Amino acid sequence: MLWISVALAIIGLGVIVGGLIMTRRTGRSLVEERLGLEEVETTVAAERRSPLGDALDRALARSGVAADLATQLARADIQLTVGEFLATTLIVMILCGGAAYLLTRHVLPTVLACVGGFFIPRWYIALVRRRRLRAFDDQLSDTINLIVNSLRAGYSILQAMEAVAEEMVPPISTEFGRVVREVQLGLTLEQALSNMLRRVPSDDLDMMVTAISVQREVGGNLAEVLDTISYTIRERIRIKGEIRALTAYGRGAGVMLSAIPVILAVLVYFINPEFMSLLFVHRCGWVMIGIAILGIVLGFLIIRKIVDIDV
Repeated sequence: MLWISVALAIIGLGVIVGGLIMTRRTGRSLVEERLGLEEVETTVAAERRSPLGDALDRALARSGVAADLATQLARADIQLTVGEFLATTLIVMILCGGAAYLLTRHVLPTVLACVGGFFIPRWYIALVRRRRLRAFDDQLSDTINLIVNSLRAGYSILQAMEAVAEEMVPPISTEFGRVVREVQLGLTLEQALSNMLRRVPSDDLDMMVTAISVQREVGGNLAEVLDTISYTIRERIRIKGEIRALTAYGRGAGVMLSAIPVILAVLVYFINPEFMSLLFVHRCGWVMIGIAILGIVLGFLIIRKIVDIDV
């Protein structure tokens, strides 16, 4: 019955901390907070705050280590503060470690599961951020065409961006909608575009923002410039697609070659635990494990570097 008590305690702790996190505010966006803008005063009763998240946010603000995490969360468009994200990471670590201990009753798998639980939220953020950036780049060419057509129809640049926010789909409609709202709150268009570029680190977007900034300073036909940029972006997307198709085999081979040793080691451990446990009780075994992990990581990085062709 001991393991049942441990499992219930872990689940109870996860529910308590999760409940504190889920009581976070839902009535306003975190964009202004992350960008350092002054918040529009709202009714206090309309906000629900997380005590644990607020405490962690204050501690991290004093230590100055929250800026990078806040940027990554903003780029992934995950509506969590840094404190709430760290609390979520703690819950995942506890759940992974508790599950590993209940299954194996050994310290080493439990520690490894806790380490994996620490990185799982960060891997998730990186995955969401890459997918969002890829989707943004795929939509950018059509978005620029819409802006060009709006400018030629007599719209201002801000009205054209507002049309993008209404006509396009996320994530690009969300980002241009934020630009419009920031300008309405008092920021200049250059500052709002710079904020969007910080949230979406895209080379294609950088070209568009630079063209708009230069045009507003020295003048010129913005529609023609953006039309040329749109053609360049379309050609870059086409070349990237061809390169991705040609390097698909290499990327798949890198993943498979890196995963096969780990999968085989896990299978052998479950088939014959006594045989695999010798690696963990002798110094030579630990050296072999370290060399194997180093070789797998280096091989994966080398293959990934070979197939990573920048356009």
